[in-house]
Amino acid sequence: MSQYRRAKINGSSFFFTVVLADRSSNLLVDQIDRLRQAYRVVWERRPFKTIAICILPDHVHAIWALPEGDTDFSTRWGLIKSGFSRGLEARPRSESKIAKREKGVWQRRYWEHAIRDEGDLERHIDYIHFNPVKHRHVTRVVDWPHSSFHRYVERGELPADWGGDTKEIPGSFGE
Repeated sequence: MSQYRRAKINGSSFFFTVVLADRSSNLLVDQIDRLRQAYRVVWERRPFKTIAICILPDHVHAIWALPEGDTDFSTRWGLIKSGFSRGLEARPRSESKIAKREKGVWQRRYWEHAIRDEGDLERHIDYIHFNPVKHRHVTRVVDWPHSSFHRYVERGELPADWGGDTKEIPGSFGE
């Protein structure tokens, strides 16, 4: 079995991408209250600070700051994923997922990146907030409801028109 190494840096901030098994699914926005509840329960039991977050139909981007002396984001994500999945119908899955009692809702792995400095943090916050535009769910960042962008606007840290309007930008930006 592969051994995946995760960064273990006390009191650090981390960027995450957590993805559904079915990339064509809208499950996260269709079940947004379920996801918020699972997230809240874990946050109450194992506190952390959410610096930025965006929930898209099939994946979540987030930046967390963990408490000093705490490096255990892996357990937190496991609890959020299982809390969200509990009560949902099982998806088609491999024998391995069945044996491990996984419902096939989430990809097993997730991406994590230790934030290096203030510039790295700013780039990742911008990436998170612009992601709904990048994936063409909206043409303006402000139009996506499931994002911490709105908190940044309320606190005066970003203008409501931040990111512009892609309707005004000619051309194609395929990825």
